[in-house]
Amino acid sequence: MPFQPRELFPDRSARDLFGAEIRRHREKADMSLRRLSEVLNYSKSHLARIEAAESLPYDDLPAKLDACFGTDGMFARLYALAKNEPYPSKLRRVVEVERRAVAIEEYACATIPGLLQTPELAKESLRIGNRFAPEAEIEAWAKARIDRQARLAEPRPPHCWFIVDEAALRRAAGGPEVMRSQMASLLDRGTHPYVTIQVLPFRAGQHVEAGGSLMLYTLPNEPLLAYEEGSRFGTFIEDRDRVAERRKNYDLLRAMALSPLDSEAMIRAVMKDWTSWEAPQI
Repeated sequence: MPFQPRELFPDRSARDLFGAEIRRHREKADMSLRRLSEVLNYSKSHLARIEAAESLPYDDLPAKLDACFGTDGMFARLYALAKNEPYPSKLRRVVEVERRAVAIEEYACATIPGLLQTPELAKESLRIGNRFAPEAEIEAWAKARIDRQARLAEPRPPHCWFIVDEAALRRAAGGPEVMRSQMASLLDRGTHPYVTIQVLPFRAGQHVEAGGSLMLYTLPNEPLLAYEEGSRFGTFIEDRDRVAERRKNYDLLRAMALSPLDSEAMIRAVMKDWTSWEAPQI
């Protein structure tokens, strides 16, 4: 299947402009991505993500591009702007909405919510989802994710309600020590007055939101906003009827979940399991 370049919007983002200029100069020089990667001695897959504005370079690539295309420092100057945008365009609105929300309600099916992750789990989760990304890129993404948590430490943070599937507590990411520390962090977060954590146990059975994550955002003087996310997609829902349906779904999950006190007891039990966990013998 031939490569289909993603549409870019250089007027909206410095990251998109950086990628669009790579594509424009590459096509003007009649070079394929593969050929450009050979000339620059740079990973073709990483170069493709940079051109699509999904990643940023973390080494001397801007200088190499300027040398290759004779652009007299243009790519270096663009990169100085683009690196101030740690999130790709598909996540930028999520972060902006999150910053303005006065209440955040989230159900997480497969992993701990990003606002509750430890730095170690953040890095491991990002490595799993981006197997071919350079380590410097993983580190930058993890830092951006953890930086979002500063919102919860503000003098007037949003009221946050997290429903975490039991699978997210028991599925290893990074090994038992990472998971044990994550459980301890959840217990600490749950003591904060603006944070409520519930666990949806396996015994609750199947439900309408199984297989993905659901977020509800309450914004000042605006209608409720919903966001659904899977491993390869993320979609905002603004239609009032569809948002109302997600509201009902979330309220049902809240009713099916353990109470905050019983959820704390389960997290403690899982942390004990991770403390005594031994690798299976092969």
